[in-house]
This record gives sequence, structure tokens and C-alpha cells, in this order.
Amino acid sequence: MSRASQITLATTCVTAIGIVGFVHWSQKADKAAMHMGVIRDYEQQRIKRERQADFEMQRELEQEYRKYQSVSDGGGPAAPQQPGGSGP
Repeated sequence: MSRASQITLATTCVTAIGIVGFVHWSQKADKAAMHMGVIRDYEQQRIKRERQADFEMQRELEQEYRKYQSVSDGGGPAAPQQPGGSGP
């Protein structure tokens, strides 16, 4: 084989090995990124369940407190309405 054909063969082999290596690395990186997305989704679902449980507990406490005491809507004392319109 001539020197040029040997260089061409070596370059082609190195390039092919480089491409295959890059593709494998890229696939692993993509798989890891997808796995992190799944982990993030599980974490968001866990947080949502915790918040829902806290909300339910607060609702139960509110119902229990309403049994023992009167609870206003938080509007405070209503301003008396003047008869006949909006001013003196």
C-alpha cells in the first residue's frame, strides 16, 4: 500500500472510532438528562402530595376549630350604610 492510502485508511478509522465514541457519549448524556427529568417529576409530585396533605390537615383543623368557636369571614365589622345614598 502506498503511503497516501495508509494515511487515508488510518484517518478514516480514527474518524469512524471518534464518531462512534461521540454517539455513545451523546446517548449516555441524553439518557442521563431524561432520567433527571423523571427524578424532577417525582420530586414535584412528592411536593404536591405534601402540600395537599398540609391543605387537608389545615381544612380538618379549621372544621374542628369552627365547632368550638365562631369564626368570621375576616371582613371585620361592616361599615354602617347610610340611608338615601352615598353621602351627606
